Parts: sequence; C-alpha cells; structure tokens
Amino acid sequence: MTEKRVSPPSAVPDIDLGHFFGWLVDHKWLIISFMLLFGIGGYLYAGSQPRIYSADSLVQVESANGSLINLPGMSGHVSVEKNRTLTEIGILQSRMVLGEAVDRENLTIRVIPKRLPVFGNFLVNRGVSVPSLMRDRPYVWANEFADVSRFEVPDGADPGLYTLRSSGDGGYALLQGERVLLTGQAGQTVHSDEGYRLFVQRLEAHAGAEFLLYRSTRLSAINALQSNLSSHQAQGEWLVNLRLIGQDRARIESTLNTIMQVFLAQNIERQSAEADRQLEFLEEQIPQVGDSLSASETNLNNYRAQHDSVDLDFQTETMLNQLVMYENQLSDIEFQRVELERRFTSSHPTYQALMTKRQQLQVNKAELERRIMDLPETQQEILSLERAARVNQEIYIQLLNKQQEMRLVQAGTIGNVRILDTAVVQPWPIYPRSDRIMLVSLLLGLIAAIAIVMIRYLLNRGIELPMQLEEHGLPVYATVPLSADQIKHSGGGKAGRHRRKRAGLRDLLALRSPADLSIEALRSLRTSLHFAMLESGDNRLLITSSSSGAGKSFISANLAAVCAEAGQKVLVIDGDMRKGQIHHAFQGGSEEGLAELLSGKLTLEVAIRSTGVQGLDYIARGTSPTKPSELLMQASLSQLLADVSSRYELVIIDTPPVLAVTDAAIIGKQVGTSLLVARFGVTPPGEIEATVKKLENSGIFLKGAVLNAMRRKMSTKYSYYTYAYK
Repeated sequence: MTEKRVSPPSAVPDIDLGHFFGWLVDHKWLIISFMLLFGIGGYLYAGSQPRIYSADSLVQVESANGSLINLPGMSGHVSVEKNRTLTEIGILQSRMVLGEAVDRENLTIRVIPKRLPVFGNFLVNRGVSVPSLMRDRPYVWANEFADVSRFEVPDGADPGLYTLRSSGDGGYALLQGERVLLTGQAGQTVHSDEGYRLFVQRLEAHAGAEFLLYRSTRLSAINALQSNLSSHQAQGEWLVNLRLIGQDRARIESTLNTIMQVFLAQNIERQSAEADRQLEFLEEQIPQVGDSLSASETNLNNYRAQHDSVDLDFQTETMLNQLVMYENQLSDIEFQRVELERRFTSSHPTYQALMTKRQQLQVNKAELERRIMDLPETQQEILSLERAARVNQEIYIQLLNKQQEMRLVQAGTIGNVRILDTAVVQPWPIYPRSDRIMLVSLLLGLIAAIAIVMIRYLLNRGIELPMQLEEHGLPVYATVPLSADQIKHSGGGKAGRHRRKRAGLRDLLALRSPADLSIEALRSLRTSLHFAMLESGDNRLLITSSSSGAGKSFISANLAAVCAEAGQKVLVIDGDMRKGQIHHAFQGGSEEGLAELLSGKLTLEVAIRSTGVQGLDYIARGTSPTKPSELLMQASLSQLLADVSSRYELVIIDTPPVLAVTDAAIIGKQVGTSLLVARFGVTPPGEIEATVKKLENSGIFLKGAVLNAMRRKMSTKYSYYTYAYK
C-alpha cells in the first residue's frame, strides 16, 4: 500500500478552448452533415418560394406655381416649394389615384394556380411542364396560366373562392364547390341566369388544370396595391422614384404605367381647376374695378370742365405718382392676402411677411397724404381725382392682364408632373434571394451543429486526458489506444458494442496481434509496474474500475499474457464472481473456479487452469454464489492469496467495479498494488473521485491508473501523451 493522496476539490476540469476546438474538428462530419442538410433545405425553400419581381419608373415634379401669388424672396416660400415633392408623393399613394388604377387593371380579380403540394412551386420555378403521369391531375405547371379580365357575382352570393377548371383548347368551367356555375371559351364573355358574368381573356392549361378565382373588395385591392407600391425622392429634390412589386411581370408593369397615367391626368386636372378658380375670382373683380374707373374718370373730367382745365405742377405730379404707386402696391397685396387666406392661417410666416409689407406701405402712404394736405385746396382736389382715376386704371389693366394669362394657362395646362421613365420590370427577381437564403441556411446549419456539439461537449463527462486522472492524484501508468483489430474481431456498431461488453474477451489480442499498439502500451505498463511493485509488500496486483465497461478484464488478461511472454510466471484470478469474463479470453468455462475454491468445494490444484501460454495460468470465477461479498470475507481468501503468491511471480486479480459492489475493497485490503482502469470518453471524472474516496475510506490507496481505449482525436492531439510511435 502507498500513502494517502488528497483528492482535488473539483472533478471537472476547466474548459479549454484548444480542447473544444479539437472537439469540433473531431465532429467535423456531424457539422458538415448538418450544413449539407440545412443547405439542401435552404435550396428547396428558395426554389419553392414564389418569384417576386420589381417594376420601377421615374417621375419629375416641377416647381412651377400657377397661383396669383408671386412672392419670391418671402419667408416660407422656398420651404413650400421643397415640400411640393412630398405632397405629390402623398397624392400618388392616395386611394383617389390607386382606386382608379385598380378599376382600370381589374385588380379586384385574383387568379391563383393550384400547385402540386410541397414541391409544386419548386418544379414550376424550374420550368417543369406537365408530366404525362400528371395530366389527369388538377395541378398547374410551368407555362400554364389563366388571364381573367372580368368576373361578376350576383348580390348576396358567396364572395369566397371559385374554381376555374380547364377543359383543354381554351375551354373552361366555373365551379363553386362541385356545382358548375357556367362554362365557356377563352375570349368570350359568358353569363348565367343567376347573375354570374365571366370573361377569360386567355387560358393556356391542360385539361383538368384548376385555378382558384377570387373577387376581393375594391378597398382590399387598393390596400394590397398600396403595400406593394413604394415611392421616394431620388437624387434630386424634384425626382420621385416609383417601384411596384408582384409575381406577374406583365401585370406589375402595366399597373405601374396605369398608376402614372392616372396620377398625371389628375395632376393636370388639379392644375386646371386652380386656374378656373382664379379666373372666377378675376371675373368677379374686373366689372367692379371697371365701374370704379369709369366713375373716377367722369368725376375728373367734370371737375376740370368746371375749373377751366386745372393742371398739376411738377411737385404735385411727383406726389401723385408716388401715391398711385402705393395704391397699386396695396391693391396687389390685397389680392395676395385673399389668396393666402385660402392656403395658410394668419400665423403663417408668408402671411405675416405680407402683412408687414402692407403696414409699411400704409405708413408711407399716410406720410404722403399728410404732405398733400399742405397743398392748396384746388391742387388737393385735382390730385385726389387724378389719383382715383390712375389707380383704378392700373388695377383694371392688371386684372385684364391676369385674366388673359389665366385663360392661356387654362388652355395649355400640362401640370407640374412629367414622366421621365416608363415602368420597366427588372430581369431578375428581388425575392427570393437564393444566394442569401443558401448562405443563411449554411450558417444556421453551422450554428445548429456547433450548438449540438457544444451540448454534447458540456454533457460529456468522460475522461479524455491523462491530466484529468492526475488531478485526482492518480499517476497514469499507461494510455492504451483503442485497438482497431479488437473492434473488428468483436464486431462493430451497437450490437458489436454490446458484444464487446458481454463477450469481448473471446481470445487474447496479445496472442492474435502482438504488434498491435494496444499491446505495445501494455508492454510499457509492464515495465512501469515492475518498478512500482518493488515498493509493495507482495507480488499481487489488483485491477479494477469505477463502473462496468471500462475494459479492466481486457487489461488484466492481456497484461498477464505480456508479462508471461517476458518470462514471468503469472496467475490471473477472476475476482468478479458475478459477471467475470476472464474465462472467455482463454477459451474456457466459468465453472469450477474462485467461488468453489473459497467455499472449500475445490482444491487449488484443480481450480488453476493452464492457458496454452507458457508461464500463464488462470482461475475462473466459478459458479455465481448468492453472497459473493460474504464469501470473500472468509479466511480462505487470505490463505488462497498466500498460496498463489508463493507459487507465482505475479498474481493479477480482476475485481468487480468499485462503485457497484464492495468486492474490490475487500480484496484490495490484501493486495499491495492496485490500479484503476478508466475508459477514454466514457468514465466521468465524478466517478473517479467517488472511487478514490470509497477505496480510501476502506484503507485502500490506488497506485495509479490506466487510460484505456484511447482514440486519436484533435481534442487530445495537443496532449503530451502519445501512442503513435511504431
């Protein structure tokens, strides 16, 4: 026995990024498989999605202003012009414009082809025409379509789905459920007595192909068109880019052109209506100003006749000209004020600027009128009459000019919108983006695979590195690689794994394949044990494990064979009287073994069996007793071990797992050297810690450990333990 070792506080090693990266590399085929699976799924998904195309056009919004107001430089005018484009965009997307387009293009009628479930769209998108085996099926294939221009249902009829079934050669039948409503031929309007009316413009489909026909409300069609139509300012402030998306390339191009034509027509109509309103205003004002002009001229002529043609001197003439100018400006401002009140509130900056200008003119006019009051009475009177005549004349002429201008505008109104580019459908669909979907699918596959590998990594409690055993105070005497020859001999797969646990020792690997790397590792273990057992008080070696499946019987039998080949006289005792497997390695039976020997039913000479290997004998487990632990606690075990120790140079005892039963602890009290076998990737660190504590509580201290079934993995490649040397 050796001195007591202290177990570490934690049985779980810290996560090593290098180890985890190696773990990922070890699971590369799982990751590749997931990425391939997700990639195929992404390819099928992208191929089965409907193709969405985009049609775009360009419209120019001009900044011309057709109102009576012309206020360059005034505050707020520039912002009004800049907002004109946004206003036109809002008008373009209004129900007024889109509703007219819906009516012209019959967008309330929807025709949906019936596709083959699951892969129908995928096959159609790749141009697969109707297969001969599917000609009697109602599914629509590539290059088959129905163009319905008119569909009316009677009041109170079910607005749900109707079925348009092709009868071949352009013929069709309209059904609701299984009831035939009407039949007809493409290119002809048909109707029924019930009030159904249908006009199928074109129909190209094999006999039996079905289309779902649906008539939506006008508002629903407008809302759908609004959701598919987008508009935004282009590079310039006065340019608007329009885009309409949809599945039918021809229809979205026609619809977008119709929207632009409707928008242009209503814009011209709106501009013309503004000119009409201004003409109406002018026609109301001109007669009134004309009457005022006639009256003022009559008064002036009468006054001059009465006073012998009184003329104005130069100073008075100058003041008259200034006064007339002020009057004209105030009159013009009054026209502008009336127009602004129809557009803005009194707090608008443009309106406030106009009022400020009017106030300044009124101040100047009042100052001038004060100076006129200092003139002689005759001069004041003739100036007043002359002023009235001139002001009315200026206003009258101005109104006549505006009237003529508005008539020209009304006659030649072209609106402030111009179509620069008509609608054009881009050659490639905007959705689905197959390249992006494939990239995302591969990325999702990678993430899913890494997540699964990470979960397995976190849940994996198996020992993989010798240092994990050393953290529990167990020197690793050997790392025994997993033998490919042993796996092949025992059988692969899950069934083979079960056979390896149950009957993996059907013979000795050391005899069948002495050059195997596993046997080379056991030769190294033999050398290490030679020096380690010099410190013990006997020549007995106990080999155990924390749980079943670690391969302790494989280690025990083959180590014994290796030691016997080196010239030692070796005895292997199967100490597992419950499920011992040692007899399988030597092609013998389990009866007449340790159980009978300990119970006194058998002598030592009869229990010891030869193996055919010089210097190697073994004792089988015997017939399983009812109470193996009590049998091991008898004095006969001590006597047996003393006898065989005197006859053999090395006694190897294969015991049951420590955590399963107490047999190993009972036998270990009488053995000088004990080794623990841990299986690579299977034995958890927690079991190692529990095994060490359980044995130490019984007064047994393990000499070291053997890491069995070591596999070459990237996660352990950087370890300083290697077994690749040949």
